[in-house]
Amino acid sequence: MTELLNLFIVFAKIGVCTFGGGYAMVPILERELAEKRGWAESTELLDWYAISQAMPGIIAVNVATFFGCKRRGVIGGIVATLGMVFPSFVIILAIAAVLNNFADVPQVKSAFAGIRACVVVMIITTVLRLWKTSVADRPAIAIFVPIFALSAFTGVPLALLIVASGVAGVAIGAVRQGRGK
Repeated sequence: MTELLNLFIVFAKIGVCTFGGGYAMVPILERELAEKRGWAESTELLDWYAISQAMPGIIAVNVATFFGCKRRGVIGGIVATLGMVFPSFVIILAIAAVLNNFADVPQVKSAFAGIRACVVVMIITTVLRLWKTSVADRPAIAIFVPIFALSAFTGVPLALLIVASGVAGVAIGAVRQGRGK
């Protein structure tokens, strides 16, 4: 029971700190789950994050569900997921109750502008971390360049790009293994 309560509290803490969506969550996940508690390796978190992006639904919730299931099975997945969404639910209810009364106040507008700027910084930080760990060699760059180009300049669905990247990774791995590397 204590570990389930800890899962709920940790993911509630992550949920309350995760402004800006899934990308902004990666540094917080890393700090809370890998660095502070040693519950997961950073590379493992990035794998769950990548899988969560390919799944339907909210990335943060998917990661919480995967992680909770790994720690404590289905009940762990449910508890971690509830921990992740509970703070957002409470915050959204509170904001919805009062936002119309304050949305046009200059200080509120300025606060939201500042928060948006901080979210951009968090996303850039996440991209740099992902770059360092995920695009670390020539084969990864060979996958990254065309996938980035297709993503940025065409309407190819992201799910198809994820599958293509996985297939390319398997093919490159097979070629490497065939060469004895």
